[in-house]
Amino acid sequence: MAVMAERTSQTSQMSVEDFERIAEFAAKETDDAVRFEFIDGRIGVRKVADGDHNTIVMWLARRCMQARPDLDLYQNQGLEVERYREGRARPDAVLVPEGHFAGHGEWADPSGVLLVVEVTSYDSDTGRRDRQEKPVAYGAAGIPFYLLVDRDSYTVALHSDPEPDVGYRTIRRVPFGDRLELPQPLGFELDTEKLKEYVD
Repeated sequence: MAVMAERTSQTSQMSVEDFERIAEFAAKETDDAVRFEFIDGRIGVRKVADGDHNTIVMWLARRCMQARPDLDLYQNQGLEVERYREGRARPDAVLVPEGHFAGHGEWADPSGVLLVVEVTSYDSDTGRRDRQEKPVAYGAAGIPFYLLVDRDSYTVALHSDPEPDVGYRTIRRVPFGDRLELPQPLGFELDTEKLKEYVD
């Protein structure tokens, strides 16, 4: 996940429509230097990611293109991720069938999404955001898989079997350097050895 400042609201005191207007205005005014998310009634502000973070996302994009050229890996596609569409998230990457997001706006319905990806950042909020809130939001949205590249623990975790209120029932975690099988409908394996080069 890109760096997120610790500016959050403790209660949901605005509508999703108000949030979307704020996020759109901020994107124009900040020249894409920050991105906003709205999860569990709180606004989060993500800053520009570091080079290793972006390199990890590109590494994954290449693996996906080699193994599954029929799929697209979008970076920073906004998703409507909370029950009753009360949340908005912008994952580091979203894996979908080719052309899936054509004609969609900034915030797309998550139906049809196969996998969301987050890469942890070196900030104090990454644990709550990427390890706790995001799995619950993505699982509740019915997204089949959540892949977390955790640069703090040097692991890659594949969350599967989504369940409302819980997030995901199954988590398979491997250390950087091991192979991780992505089951059907993805059906390919990730050799994570290269990830050792992209951590401090």
